[in-house]
Amino acid sequence: MLKKLALVAIVAASSITTSFAADKMNGAGATFPAPIYYDWAFNYKKDTKNLVNYQSIGSGGGVKQIAQRTVNFGASDESVSPLKLAKDNLFQFPAVIGSIVVAFNVDGIADETLKLKNEVVADIFAGKITMWNDPAIAADNQGINLPNQKITVVRRSDGSGTTFNFTYYLSQVSKNWKENYGTGKAVDWPVGIGGKGNEGVTSLIKQTPYSLGYIENAYKEKNNLSAAVLQTANGKWVTATEENFKAAAKYANWTKEQHFHSVLALQAGDTSYPIVAATFILLPREGGEMNKKVTAFFDYAFKNGDESAKKLGYIPLPQETKKMIREYWAANLK
Repeated sequence: MLKKLALVAIVAASSITTSFAADKMNGAGATFPAPIYYDWAFNYKKDTKNLVNYQSIGSGGGVKQIAQRTVNFGASDESVSPLKLAKDNLFQFPAVIGSIVVAFNVDGIADETLKLKNEVVADIFAGKITMWNDPAIAADNQGINLPNQKITVVRRSDGSGTTFNFTYYLSQVSKNWKENYGTGKAVDWPVGIGGKGNEGVTSLIKQTPYSLGYIENAYKEKNNLSAAVLQTANGKWVTATEENFKAAAKYANWTKEQHFHSVLALQAGDTSYPIVAATFILLPREGGEMNKKVTAFFDYAFKNGDESAKKLGYIPLPQETKKMIREYWAANLK
């Protein structure tokens, strides 16, 4: 698997400004789904000889690139509003569902043992809680040896859909966060060190003792990091598992009329993981035949890529959602 992903990553790193060939598609954007896009692209080339180049540059870059028509498709973890889609003459559909975990690097604390209340997470990222043995953390972690060490917060330095979904979650669980920092692809972080992309944040967490940051679950799984136990919308403790991601994803309320515009964080249910997010593909409305080539790639992924998505820590779209997307393509991509 690592050899395969490395090969596709080399392809993906090639220039996105090269001329578009009939059997080549160029995309750019979100780092959140990059591992599965690389895997799907590898298998698509093997089975069809068609090449998909994907650059993992962040959701902000992906929206900008497709708005400027620099690429054939853009990718964003923040769904674009119908108003902005109309302004930029774009179509949009979801591709896969993922989750954001609060990962940490503290020797002696195992994966899925550290409990962090949602408001505690917000207070850490707001700089209100600065020590690992703070009473607010210790209260829910009796029996765990919390070190008397400063927490090094790691967050994104670039425009990011992962950041949008994470700060949306923080704004919902903390009045302080909502009033002072808000929700966005980029915010005025009060503390922490910045990494570019999920890749950069993951790397910083791995190499920085006593650090804590937010990353897409696939990056946590691939790098054998530890993640905190969080709370559902109704306060139940919940771990970062496929079953709990699915429990949240089933509440997605997508419509073709709204171009699948949605946010999935903090869904109802006693087992719904709190920071689940879909990632989206953006196409130019005038894309014509190239749009059909791009959607043929994603149709291939919808038919053949569910198992690889699960292995990488993602949740495939439900079959009824895939059916809705195909109807959306048929109605709009003419």
